[in-house]
Amino acid sequence: MITSQLLHQLLLAAIFSILGLVILGVVWLVLVKILPFSLRKEMEDDQNIALGIVLGSLILGISLIIAAAIHG
Repeated sequence: MITSQLLHQLLLAAIFSILGLVILGVVWLVLVKILPFSLRKEMEDDQNIALGIVLGSLILGISLIIAAAIHG
């Protein structure tokens, strides 16, 4: 009984984790498409630290929204 419930909860956690990662990936792809500049060039070649901070904050914010939506 307990093992069955535990496996069910682990399965749900894995499914929601994968779903959250897929949604985050889609958001990232949309971001890459709509920005008028190359993220790779700005981050690697130009060493744009401000862009890195903004993108990191954006990813954290979207991750929190996805986690809250999945958690309920």
